[in-house]
Amino acid sequence: MELELIINIMYATLKTGTPLILIALGEMVCEKSGVLNLGQEGMLLVGAVTGFIVAAVTDNYFFAVFCAIFAGMLMSLLFGYLSITLAANQVATGLALTIFGAGLSAFLGANYVGIGLEGISTIHIPFLSDLPVIGKVLFQHDPLVYLTLVLFAVIYWVFKATRVGLKIRAVGENPEAANAIGINVHQVRFMAVLFGGAMTGLAGAYLSLVYTPMWSDGMSAGRGWIALALVVFASWKAERILLGAYLFGFASIMHLVLQGTRFEVPPNIMAMLPYVATIIVLVWLSSDAVKTKMSAPKSIGQPYRPMI
Repeated sequence: MELELIINIMYATLKTGTPLILIALGEMVCEKSGVLNLGQEGMLLVGAVTGFIVAAVTDNYFFAVFCAIFAGMLMSLLFGYLSITLAANQVATGLALTIFGAGLSAFLGANYVGIGLEGISTIHIPFLSDLPVIGKVLFQHDPLVYLTLVLFAVIYWVFKATRVGLKIRAVGENPEAANAIGINVHQVRFMAVLFGGAMTGLAGAYLSLVYTPMWSDGMSAGRGWIALALVVFASWKAERILLGAYLFGFASIMHLVLQGTRFEVPPNIMAMLPYVATIIVLVWLSSDAVKTKMSAPKSIGQPYRPMI
């Protein structure tokens, strides 16, 4: 395999894995607080269409990214009100949010289908971008790729070395005990859900403004669901989410690369490879149910009703 092709594959892997990292890290924070949000796919689509419409109307990409984040937070606020304040079933609420988000995004973006944008351009870092091999792989990306890595580092540090991370884990493990020592369980969970919505909205902006700077109905292509599986695959650890997202990105890119070779395999079969890989990983994880159960937050998916 030629060196240039290998460089391009590595470069594309980082770009493809970026939205998955954002969604999965946000969902990890939610789940560590004890909230299971299955509405990621819907929030992702709403964030993507919001960012695209704002960029198309204003030609201001910074404002478009901000609006996409805000849209994701609004969607998560709706989920939080239903699942935390009203203590509704989290699984049913999340599925309803996905269906609602898919329909809302299709309605809002109906007049923008097929319209292309210039998109957020890459950054040229003096000297570093011109380095052979690693110059393109690491130092010729758009700002959102680097922001994603910064967010990963912050989240990793928060859960490793701060009281905030300890509070979130305490609420996720035993909300009654956390409440007994003075932690506001509902407040912590709301903040975690809002953060998850912001991360998913940012991922949506990345899809419609960077990865494929256009809008098409259902452009998320199941990334919200893949990110949910990725959190379990990573055992709720940020560093494993980073690795898993890039592995999925690599699988996604390789199916395109293999189509350009002499492999006489139908393209639809090749497109299935990343998702087949996800299923295989989940089956492998399910074989050790005890380990998975030990890793998961103990109160995940369970509504908390404070004693009066």
